Amino acid sequence: MKNNPTHKDYELIRKAIEGDTAAFRQLVYAHKDVSLSLAVSIIKDPVIAEDILQDVFVKVYHKLNTFTFKAAFTTWLYRIVVNTCYNELQKKKYHISINNTQEAYMLPSTSDTSIKEADQKKYIQLALQQLKPEESLVLRLFYLCELSIKEIESITRFKTSKVKVLLHRGRGNIHFQLKQLLGDDLNYLL
Repeated sequence: MKNNPTHKDYELIRKAIEGDTAAFRQLVYAHKDVSLSLAVSIIKDPVIAEDILQDVFVKVYHKLNTFTFKAAFTTWLYRIVVNTCYNELQKKKYHISINNTQEAYMLPSTSDTSIKEADQKKYIQLALQQLKPEESLVLRLFYLCELSIKEIESITRFKTSKVKVLLHRGRGNIHFQLKQLLGDDLNYLL
């Protein structure tokens, strides 16, 4: 049971609540990459997403004593990430022009070279950024965070049917975006 990520998170949370800042740093380090990915999927701007993530971890630090240990820490954390991002979007009313987004992510032709394994993540991230925020978020939670549909419901507050529809549409749309980015080289990615 000691290798269970939830158990390890619980130990770190208990230590952090008791004032162990090193335990809190470990907690942040363990979850910052996925949390940033979720924030970027909603905000669409990595710099702003990093700022928001700092705010998220400040909130987590101050609210850690309210964590009930009834669910996984990640479910609680990702809910804070999602809420903070949506609040920021409403506050700042960020709008992303589709034309600007497409221009920013135009990639050189890959027809002369095959896609290397190291590039797979980059292309998938670019494709995810082209999706609707809700689709990107649900795909990231399901595949990157390996959360169940029930956990995704809890984080997003979407109904089961909406989560399933977003997963279905998201899979189709990410395939389309990857095809747009890579053309015939898509076969090398999959």
